[in-house]
Amino acid sequence: MPRGGISLSADPGQITAKSNEIPAFTPLLRLVAAVLGSLKDVLVVADALHAQTGHADLLASADAHLMVPIKANQPKLFAQLKALPWAQVPVGAQTRETGHGRKETRTVKALTVKTPGGLGFPNAEQAVRITRTRTIKGKTTRETEYLTISLPADQAQPADLGTWARSEWHIENRLHHVRDVTLREDAHQARTHNGPAVFATLRNTAIGYHHTDGATNIAEATRRASHRPHELIDAVTTGKPTVTSSNTTMQ
Repeated sequence: MPRGGISLSADPGQITAKSNEIPAFTPLLRLVAAVLGSLKDVLVVADALHAQTGHADLLASADAHLMVPIKANQPKLFAQLKALPWAQVPVGAQTRETGHGRKETRTVKALTVKTPGGLGFPNAEQAVRITRTRTIKGKTTRETEYLTISLPADQAQPADLGTWARSEWHIENRLHHVRDVTLREDAHQARTHNGPAVFATLRNTAIGYHHTDGATNIAEATRRASHRPHELIDAVTTGKPTVTSSNTTMQ
C-alpha cells in the first residue's frame, strides 16, 4: 500500500492564458514534495488530461505512483484497455449507495498487465475497469471508465482502486463543478494578471466555508448568504451558529 495518496488537480485560477493543466503538473508536484519531504511511495490520482508519458516517468523517477483514467485523449491506449477480456474477469469489488432519489452501483474489475507486450503506458501494473450504474427517477444509465495504475495488485486491491478513483471524482463534483455551474466561473471576465487567481481563491474560500459548516447544497447556501449577509458576517466574526435552514447550518 502507498504511504499516502493525493488527488491532484491544478487550480484553473493558477493556469496561464492559452495554456492548460499539463504544464502545471510538475510545479505542483514540486510543491507537494516540498511539503511531504519526498514523493516516495505516494500515489497521485489525476484526471484523464494527465495520462501523459512524461508525467508517468516523472513520478516513477521519484519512486511515486500514478493512477489515471484513460479517455479519448489517448485513443490507442483506450482501445487496448477496452479490448481486454473483461467478461472473463471476476468482480473485484462492488458498492451500492442510495440517497437523494438516486441508486448507484459501482463495480470494479482489475487485471495485471505488467507483462511483455503489456499496455502502452509507462510503468502500468494494472488495468482497471469501473462501471457505474445509476437509477434516478426510474431512469437507469450506465457509465464505464478505464484506468491504469502503477501499483501492483498486492498493493492495490479492487476496493482500494474504487476508493482512490472516487477521490478524484469528488474534487470535480465538490469543487470544480460547483465553481463552474453554481458560481459561474467560466462566465467570469477576469482573464489577465492575478485576477483569475484572486477570484479562484475567493470562490474556494466560499465553498470551503459552506462545506465546513455543513452545507449539502452550495447553491442554496450561497443564495441564503446573499439574502442575509449580516448573518454571514456575524458567523464569520463571532464563530457562533446564526444561520440555519432545512439542510444547511452556517457557523
